[in-house]
Amino acid sequence: MKTVVIGSGSWGTALAQVLCDNGQDVILYGNCREQIEDIEQNHRNSMFFEDVELHPDLHATLEVEVVADADIIVLSVPTIAIESVCRQIDPLLKKSVIVVNTSKGFHPETNERISEVIRRFISPAHLHSVVSLIGPSHAEEVVIRLLTAICAVSLNDDDAKVIQELFSNDYLRVYTGNDEIGSETGVALKNAIAVASGVLSGLGYGDNTRAALMTRGLAEMIRFGVAMGGKAETFIGLTGIGDLIVTCSSRHSRNFQAGYEIGKANDAQAFWKYNKKTVEGVRTAKVVHELAEKMGIEMPIVNEIYSVLYEGKDPKRSARDLMLRDLKPEA
Repeated sequence: MKTVVIGSGSWGTALAQVLCDNGQDVILYGNCREQIEDIEQNHRNSMFFEDVELHPDLHATLEVEVVADADIIVLSVPTIAIESVCRQIDPLLKKSVIVVNTSKGFHPETNERISEVIRRFISPAHLHSVVSLIGPSHAEEVVIRLLTAICAVSLNDDDAKVIQELFSNDYLRVYTGNDEIGSETGVALKNAIAVASGVLSGLGYGDNTRAALMTRGLAEMIRFGVAMGGKAETFIGLTGIGDLIVTCSSRHSRNFQAGYEIGKANDAQAFWKYNKKTVEGVRTAKVVHELAEKMGIEMPIVNEIYSVLYEGKDPKRSARDLMLRDLKPEA
């Protein structure tokens, strides 16, 4: 089977190398000439991995037409680009493919989950199934082959197993799952909680604070995810608490980094003025806040990070307001 990985950023590069390690027929497509030439000529993607030499059989191209004869297409682009990429590749496809989603968020205008977006913009004749390859993973660790476990989540159990077998090896273990709503909601919502984790760290709070945030953040993830139609038990797995832990605790996380800068400045204005990176949790906080308000779901952490990001609330005041909420049993 031929796999095309779309997106020559950090995660796309790392996943393409996994497939090379597994002896698979894979090519990486990107639209950044500098990255593609670096991979082809130097076996490096220096923009993301300064000192990492990539697999010698990893090849990259600027020609999107390479998708035409693919059996599997891995989308490794930000959520904001999913619709446009699907519109671009759909007319080029010559057969039914498995589309693997790796994005963690929602459509920027419709608030759809990413699997729903893919189904809307890849025609049924070209789409065999959607599989989301998601979970607690930093590209910076996978590219140097550190032990990692993630999930292949799909409504099509057989295709989830195909992706599981394609990517699994001695450093990347892939589990399967079929709770698409719970898994996609979990990996998206934890990004907003991770922004809050970074804010608290930037404010100078420590391990006790982060433990409380992650625990109560998980409670919000479960509450919201179940209301959306997911299964509570999904959030105790890799696409729930697993992804929450890694994103809230690691400086590899863009969401944590963004929150940290906001907390350090005790203000979000500089973030909005100077940030040029994709920080999925910022958009997710807005989506979840708005949906939760409509559905009457209690989301105090998400509401506070929304207030900091979009209403100019002082982060220190937000932390204080969370602590001074009405006392209640843990639930």
